[in-house]
Amino acid sequence: MAKQPCENCKLRAHYDKNPHSLMGRFWRWHINFCPGWKGYFTSLDDEKKTELREKYHFTKYQQ
Repeated sequence: MAKQPCENCKLRAHYDKNPHSLMGRFWRWHINFCPGWKGYFTSLDDEKKTELREKYHFTKYQQ
């Protein structure tokens, strides 16, 4: 399986480095409706989803 662009997203790297930066905050807002993030996130196993939910305070796509 090829790596998803979301794994190496430059905006995501900004968030990881400094969540309060303008670019970091933009990325966090952006994942709420990004179809690429949805495809990436929903393709992950439950353990990885839980890890990302906690790290990014992400609550969408819960079952």
